[in-house]
Amino acid sequence: MKIEPEILQFQTQLQSLRRDIHAHPELSFEEYRTSDLVANQLSAWSIPIIRGLGGTGVVGVLKSGSSARAIGLRADMDALPMQEFNQFSHTSQHAGKMHACGHDGHVAMLLGAAHQLAQTMDFDGTVYFIFQPAEEGGGGAARMIADGLFEKCPMEAVFGMHNWPGLPVGSFAVRHGGMMASSNEFEVTVCGKGAHAAQPQNAIDPIMIAVQIAQSWQTIVTRNLNPLDPAVLSITQIHAGSATNVIPDSASLIGTVRTFSHSALDVLESRMEKIAHSTAAAFDAKLDFSFKRNYPPLVNHEQETEFALGVLRNLVDSSQIIFPVEPTMGAEDFAFMLQEKPGCYIFIGNGEGDHRSQGHGLGPCNLHNPSYDFNDALLPLGTQYWCSLARQYLNGA
Repeated sequence: MKIEPEILQFQTQLQSLRRDIHAHPELSFEEYRTSDLVANQLSAWSIPIIRGLGGTGVVGVLKSGSSARAIGLRADMDALPMQEFNQFSHTSQHAGKMHACGHDGHVAMLLGAAHQLAQTMDFDGTVYFIFQPAEEGGGGAARMIADGLFEKCPMEAVFGMHNWPGLPVGSFAVRHGGMMASSNEFEVTVCGKGAHAAQPQNAIDPIMIAVQIAQSWQTIVTRNLNPLDPAVLSITQIHAGSATNVIPDSASLIGTVRTFSHSALDVLESRMEKIAHSTAAAFDAKLDFSFKRNYPPLVNHEQETEFALGVLRNLVDSSQIIFPVEPTMGAEDFAFMLQEKPGCYIFIGNGEGDHRSQGHGLGPCNLHNPSYDFNDALLPLGTQYWCSLARQYLNGA
């Protein structure tokens, strides 16, 4: 593992920054304190900044040499609306808000890279340090793009990184192509006719219709999609009725769909709607169908993935690189950036959770878990990856 001494010396300051952000979590598009902290740090290091993209987004612009080449490095800033179980000194100070996905660590690692590169200036071109709001369901990446991110910051490629619990500290994981799935949600309401439960002949039972729809939907994945193109259709909520002796007027189905391809998503949405409407019509019921596409699949570009792999092979032993890593049905709005620019997204191992100090919650150190905490041992390694990536890309090494 090859980490510059100056980065190791800066680890204590990065840890303080990371824990300060963890103690003051802010939800999507509310990252005012965090974006101020980022902007103030970048300005203190004489790095020009652009603010306002995506609302609370911050971009640091560091130029060196005479080359017109440019690269983007991205970190997400927002926290989750959940209560933290940890009781250590840097636990959340805001009830119902928590950095349970490690975005505090992502911000700290990218700040570390900005600090180190501003000290050395040993690259030829421009590095854009992208601090993005609202990854957790808000689509902050799309908002930054809509606000002109790639016009104001004309980069050739963009790269992202996320900590991954369960992978050993010091390890990285990546793959070509689809690495994370699309995220989509649906809500279907069956409008029937209520009646006394003892007189079902007078009703159009929306519950039985909803059950028929739910069962039939599962055949889409097993019979309409290519089994080599993974997809998940999960009904996570069923709502109907309020009394044991009343057939209600309506019933609703709510859930999520995940795919790695747009073609599979098109088939799922189309078949879900057709089956739902046809089933309702067969029972003389009406139906409202809503399908929302949130995040597209995150698809790594082959050339940039190979480049990132080359950087990793110079940084850590080959045994610490998991390639190709198994894709995950989780979603990430960095996918929007990869639709606009070539790039690569990697995982950095966060360990099993034994880094947590006394006072952590009883739950596992998994993402989106109230007992999660980012592993500060990653800070110098993630910082070094960003520095090496930027230098090698811009210097053509």
